[in-house]
Amino acid sequence: MVYDTHLERTSPIAGNNFETRKDVQRACMDIFTPLLKGFSPGGARVRVEESAAHFEQAAADLEGFARPLWGIVPYVYGGGKFEHWDLYRKGLANGTDPKHPEYWGDIIKEKPDQRLVEMAALGVALAMVPEHIFDPLSKEAKINVKNYLRTASEQEYVPNNWRFFRVLVVLGLRRVGGVFDQKHMDDYLQDLDSYYIDDGWYGDGENKKAIDHYGGFALHFYGLIYSVIAKEQDPKRAQEYKERSKLYAKDFRHWFSEDGASLPFGRSLTYRFAQGSFWAGLALADVEALPWGEIKGLYLRHLRWWAQHRISRLDTGLLPVGYVYPQPYMHETYNSAQSPYWAMKAFFALAVPADHPFWTSKEVEPNQVGTSVNLEIPGMVISHQKADTVALVSGPSHQPGLRKIPEKYCKFTYSTRYGFSVENTCTGMNQASVDSMIAFSDDNGETFKVRTDNEICKIFNGGLYAEWYPWPDVKVETWLLRKEGNWHIRVHRINSQTRDLQTKEGGFAVSDMERDGKLETKEHESGLTVRNRSDYTSVFDLKGNRQTFVQRSQPNTNIMFPKCVIPQLDGTVPKGKETIFAAAFAAGLGQEFGQQPELPSIQQLETLTKDALPVKCTQRTKLAQKWV
Repeated sequence: MVYDTHLERTSPIAGNNFETRKDVQRACMDIFTPLLKGFSPGGARVRVEESAAHFEQAAADLEGFARPLWGIVPYVYGGGKFEHWDLYRKGLANGTDPKHPEYWGDIIKEKPDQRLVEMAALGVALAMVPEHIFDPLSKEAKINVKNYLRTASEQEYVPNNWRFFRVLVVLGLRRVGGVFDQKHMDDYLQDLDSYYIDDGWYGDGENKKAIDHYGGFALHFYGLIYSVIAKEQDPKRAQEYKERSKLYAKDFRHWFSEDGASLPFGRSLTYRFAQGSFWAGLALADVEALPWGEIKGLYLRHLRWWAQHRISRLDTGLLPVGYVYPQPYMHETYNSAQSPYWAMKAFFALAVPADHPFWTSKEVEPNQVGTSVNLEIPGMVISHQKADTVALVSGPSHQPGLRKIPEKYCKFTYSTRYGFSVENTCTGMNQASVDSMIAFSDDNGETFKVRTDNEICKIFNGGLYAEWYPWPDVKVETWLLRKEGNWHIRVHRINSQTRDLQTKEGGFAVSDMERDGKLETKEHESGLTVRNRSDYTSVFDLKGNRQTFVQRSQPNTNIMFPKCVIPQLDGTVPKGKETIFAAAFAAGLGQEFGQQPELPSIQQLETLTKDALPVKCTQRTKLAQKWV
């Protein structure tokens, strides 16, 4: 008998079927209630453990206070009864009082201050439910609150999605009669328009081209909130935000699998079901970007998927840093122990009443298995499979200076079912997971490099092309091709001028946890398959110049499975000679992987590339050595 912790003891939303509005209301409070134990005596700070982020602890404690408001505010706005407004009013008064021991601290003007992020939730609370959080305060407390938010509104924000925070703070100040500079807000609104790329897609970051879940749970989400709160003062922009969201929904729905899982791609995945907050924002703004039944289905299936995973530690009900289990390796430097509560953005659908068509429409079941689509803006080819959605990726830019960028943005494929692994070392290629990546080493495997950016990226029907450089004198051309069933093909044409290289390339990971059954490995003439009780992962070498083997990853490095295995290919690249690697990869439910796909010729691939379109979100960030 395999011992396994009961799901209901490791998730505050386990057992919730997420079929009705009341189910979502219950989940909102089930997520919030365990935090009550972490409130400070003065109510201004919430701390659930003694881990740290790169910013000061006072700001981390403020996160714990402010982030639950993303769920509490719509819950109450939509008629829910919240029993702890006294605690929140006390905390708001004390946190903004410079004389109180629990004062949140002065906002730092010389560098990005995390407090500016958390002021957005307070601004939305003041704008939407002032009668609960602001109006009952004393005169002195009201002055302190308005002064604190005014100071926040006057700062320069990081040039990325943060610029919406000033906008949301000003909306709150406007509602409660605070002082604000309209031009400051207008300037940022105009700047935020420059982050819009096309066809519903926003870029993020200083380069305004980074694509990840911040498009849905930040840029679009805040725009939809603005379209509701500011519709009288700024009707033209409010309508523009709605129109953009309609376009985005048509593509973003393809980031969700039939079972409700969202594509784990990019940074800040520890915010978990915030990935579904875009659908909640559509309900708030009354935007039928898709039929209401389809939007409702995307939203509720996503919450159901999360209800099936162990997202908290035993008997705590708290959301730790991690994804489907507590997992520290994938965290960002800006993640404190309280950061995961941005997940509560997903509850914004509660702001609309029970008779809204979002809630009254019959949930539409997905009908996408076996289909695929090109997403030209982010540079993705999406294929929908049974209980899985897979994205071939060779496009999205990213923000520099963040943790684990290659793993979170630069792999060749991302899967809603098999996730991805992060490396816990940059040395020792023999220990590397490199699932859905190819790694190169020029020092006998002591260190290795993977794709971190593209020099050129193009998209064509069913595939992608990228040119990239692990070193300035090593040119790699990669073709990614979607094939029938669960298959995809990767082809790499490699030219190394001065280095002899060792390589390692990985397929999809599958669970090696005891509850998922004993692993079985089957070798084929040119590849291998690994199976557990429910799933398989396969790799086939199509050129016959690499060796296959099974890699057991370092524990807790895959975001889906605490233990996993990955089929891999080992090869070598001699200097001064063109080398071509090609392999077919598949993973899925059951025991059969279907007919192995045929490899196209290099001439056929070059023809596809010639007619391909540049990926719009890419940028040229590195200058490679000129090739003659």
